[in-house]
Amino acid sequence: MKIGNIDLGERPVFLAPMEDVTDIGFRFLCKRFGASMVYTEFVSAEALVRSVKSTVDKMSISEEERPVGIQLYGRSVDDMVEAAKRVEESKPDVIDLNFGCPVKKVAGKGAGAGMLRNVPLLLEITKKVVEAVKVPVTVKTRLGWDCNQLIITDLAERLQDCGIQALTIHGRTRSQMYTGQADWTLIGEVKNNPRIHIPIIGNGDITSAEEAKNAFERYGVDGVMVGRATFGRPWIFREIRNCLDGVPDDGTMNLSWKIDVLKEQLMLNVQRIDEYRGILHTRRHLAATPIFKGIPNFRPTRIALLRAETVEEVLDILEDIRRRLTEQADGYSSAS
Repeated sequence: MKIGNIDLGERPVFLAPMEDVTDIGFRFLCKRFGASMVYTEFVSAEALVRSVKSTVDKMSISEEERPVGIQLYGRSVDDMVEAAKRVEESKPDVIDLNFGCPVKKVAGKGAGAGMLRNVPLLLEITKKVVEAVKVPVTVKTRLGWDCNQLIITDLAERLQDCGIQALTIHGRTRSQMYTGQADWTLIGEVKNNPRIHIPIIGNGDITSAEEAKNAFERYGVDGVMVGRATFGRPWIFREIRNCLDGVPDDGTMNLSWKIDVLKEQLMLNVQRIDEYRGILHTRRHLAATPIFKGIPNFRPTRIALLRAETVEEVLDILEDIRRRLTEQADGYSSAS
């Protein structure tokens, strides 16, 4: 699969852009574990045009994480065009337009998925941004605003006509937010439309290697994008890549190894920012990681982990968890 001149190989797997999640440290880990392309956190066009420092900082990228995309959202043609030009100066491999974010503070103001209620403006923004920059422009969107407005099959063709070079579709409407199940049938319809010639990337409910493989085989998409399932689990890209490429499990990704990965993520964030904010950036992942599920009486440990304010505290708790998981595994072995 290619986006412009960027060769992403066969059956690429993408890290979804997510606010307060896809910082540079996390992107680095996901890339190392096999993500074909990673994306920054959302960049507000309005804030970028006003040179808000926290927004400008989101565009910091490194050579080690390429190919990398910067995702823009906004509701003004002028702001989106000016912001795209500024984004291009950061030299991303792709500029992605966010027409899919469902949260109220974005969609409720007419940006993100809110654009699905104003398709003429959505298309005008897309066309003007494509014309304004030389870097490939892509779009991420949803099936429609609600179940009565499933517009994606027609919208995909119109976006393609605007000159985008790939389209990512989340298999839910804005009204669904993240509830219910993603509907991949409409994603498949878009992909199998003979008039569509740009790559189609499917997104929604990819939480395992088997689901990623099924998405490729059943719906014929060119790529899959993984979002919330990456929380506390950057190694999911290695799991998916191994499954797609037929690489057998060699046992190296054991529980102890995964704890080491979480510790590395913590230290990457601390070194990049500072101790306090580095810990805050890592907490979401520590709270969500699946490796802690099933540990007996874990609630007090989880609370302590999320209240820890120093690196030493966090590392001590992680080492205690490692000990408990090892003892639990040894207990299972003895019982069998």
